Amino acid sequence: MFFLKKLRRHDFSSLQGSPEFIICGLGNPGTRYENTRHNCGFMALDILAGQEGFKIKKLKFKSLTALETIDGVKCFLMKPTTFMNRSGEALTAAMEFYKINPQNVIVIFDDYSLPLGSVKIRRSGSDGGHNGIKSIILESNSDNFPRVKIGIDRPPHHDFPLKDWVLSPFKKNEGEKLEASLERAAQAVRLMIKSGVDKAMNDFNGKYNRLN
Repeated sequence: MFFLKKLRRHDFSSLQGSPEFIICGLGNPGTRYENTRHNCGFMALDILAGQEGFKIKKLKFKSLTALETIDGVKCFLMKPTTFMNRSGEALTAAMEFYKINPQNVIVIFDDYSLPLGSVKIRRSGSDGGHNGIKSIILESNSDNFPRVKIGIDRPPHHDFPLKDWVLSPFKKNEGEKLEASLERAAQAVRLMIKSGVDKAMNDFNGKYNRLN
């Protein structure tokens, strides 16, 4: 089954032209940040790619990228290598090149206001204090892009700096909840592509986000 799926991934005739969606996972490049809370967007995108039988590895738009089909829909997946605070530079370059509207851009990122293990779909909104989202809003001049938020919990106490918290690694006893949330985030993206954001929100947020 995997072999057949892999063959379909390399049917380049189906990948001609522009994608319908851009799926952007946020994070920081380099081994230093691989398992940190701020890199949930990268992790979830890698989970999605692995489930679909491809890797995100082609360098383009200052990002690691892949142009693939997901459930029959052509998608451009990207992990900006610009560091979190400049994520918008990479994403808007791809948006302009492929002429993709913000409504067809799905951004996956961490959210400390949500408990670990929870995932939530939003149609649009403010940056919520997230520097990656802030950069995207600034560079694209729009906050009207759908997003998948992955809960990472709040800092353990009020004196714990938020910057240090989001750059801290997940603990071993958090692994089960983290893995489940990353898989749900990948599922959320599929629902958004297949059914649209509104239906995905109605179907997903209630059923898979009970921790909220």
